[in-house]
Amino acid sequence: MIGTWVSIIPPILAIVMVLLTRRVLLSLGTGIVAGALIVAAFSPTQIFIELWESITVSFWDWGSSAINSDNINIMLFILLLGVITAFVSLSGGSRAFAEWAIRHVKTKRGAKLLTVALGIAIFVDDYFNSLAVGQISRPITDRHKISRAKLAYFIDSTSAPICVVSPISSWGAYLIGLLGIMFSGAAAISYSPLSAFLLMAPMNFYVVTTLALVFFFAWTNVDFFEMKRHEDRAESKGQLYDPNKEIPGQLKEDFPVHAYGKVRDLVAPIVTLIVVTLLMMVWTGYQASVADGIAVSIWSIFENTNVPYSLVIGGLSGAGLAAILYSLQFKNNETANTLLMRQAFTSGVKAMMPAVLILILAWGLTDLIDKLDTGVYLSNVVMQANIPVAFLPAIMFVLAGLMAFSTGTSWGSFGILLPIAGKIMLDASPEMLLPALAAVLAGAVFGDHCSPISDTTILSSTGAGCNHMDHVATQLPYALMSAGITVIGYVVLGVTGSIWLGLLSVIVVLIVLFSVWTMRSKAGKVALGHSKQSI
Repeated sequence: MIGTWVSIIPPILAIVMVLLTRRVLLSLGTGIVAGALIVAAFSPTQIFIELWESITVSFWDWGSSAINSDNINIMLFILLLGVITAFVSLSGGSRAFAEWAIRHVKTKRGAKLLTVALGIAIFVDDYFNSLAVGQISRPITDRHKISRAKLAYFIDSTSAPICVVSPISSWGAYLIGLLGIMFSGAAAISYSPLSAFLLMAPMNFYVVTTLALVFFFAWTNVDFFEMKRHEDRAESKGQLYDPNKEIPGQLKEDFPVHAYGKVRDLVAPIVTLIVVTLLMMVWTGYQASVADGIAVSIWSIFENTNVPYSLVIGGLSGAGLAAILYSLQFKNNETANTLLMRQAFTSGVKAMMPAVLILILAWGLTDLIDKLDTGVYLSNVVMQANIPVAFLPAIMFVLAGLMAFSTGTSWGSFGILLPIAGKIMLDASPEMLLPALAAVLAGAVFGDHCSPISDTTILSSTGAGCNHMDHVATQLPYALMSAGITVIGYVVLGVTGSIWLGLLSVIVVLIVLFSVWTMRSKAGKVALGHSKQSI
């Protein structure tokens, strides 16, 4: 059953359940049980072993029999981010920053564009991006009545899409290294892994389309489907999220209101977190490069950097500074005391526990999916199919999207599909090699972008303070729009053999859609104005 069609049952079951029930933990748990049953071949003893290993894989790497420090560090960073949020709220920094922002970022459009700009600027890592941008932007978007679902969409749509085309990022370093391994045995390839990566950036039509849609929805007030309902509720009732649903990162306790908070109480801890994390990424990458005897360069540093460890050190620095800034209020603030500091710490940890639990189960399901060889089965389907070369980029995009959506990981899809796409294209049509590889990158980001079991999706909803399934439901239609336009671009590219005609077709479709949506929005406003006058 491993490596066959049966292997896709657990992820499909989990995804269908999570979309139907909106109960993430129950759905992930069901997928884990189904996966354990199949991996264990229904052996009672082995089922228990598989369940135990899948639940504890977040803490212990059973393959290498070592502590899973990366996952532990990511969970610690999420908890530290909750602590920073609690101390910033306790000190009055959130309130002071929101008041400052309302004076300087005067429009709703400005708040949305600022969030998008931050998402693009913080491009070194998707985890870092998702959580840091949320912390900075949330007070501003809250003040301008932008729903948390819209904030989560902006964060998610500018994290992985930017990282996958940025050479100076954890993603870029990983992909350049992977391309280097692929190209080492291919005499027909004349370009370096770095030049190939840079050439593939404009061929990643999903990134082009996604960023274009993000800027359009940030500039306008156009919204569709579930997102429109969230935005309408935020605008009319001031409810930025559904109060009846679990919101990761949302503090349950109300801290005393006072006038001693300053903008620095929020800005300083967040800036410290960002700066220290970046410095630690450079330092750990430098140390690893030297230890491995690799020539130190910007590429080797980002290829060998330890992002999770860097995040923890940055998180500790930010949390420590946030606590110190609050303690400085002891002299003047009559409400400030050590008891509230302990309360803020526990409140911050508790606020982030739902996100940590979702991550633990998502990682467990991903581990079982890896054992089931789900990705290998999906890739074999394409290899065995007799598909015309012209349609291979589009097919590669769709397959990578399905694989990443089902497995919840884009990096796993990269590792499986990039070598396969390279082998197919070198044999069938070498001039289409880079477009096919770019299509794999695009599809993997698309699938990861909208999968409810993706850690990036989970962290985006956490950073925004949005219910996880509300984020999935509101973002999915927008991701599907981008994917549909991307497929058109890859079909044109494959049929014509021209990268620029493929990109032009994407741009033309976007212009047509933006024009239609803008006209409909104006027509709707006119109709609303007439109805108010008649009343």
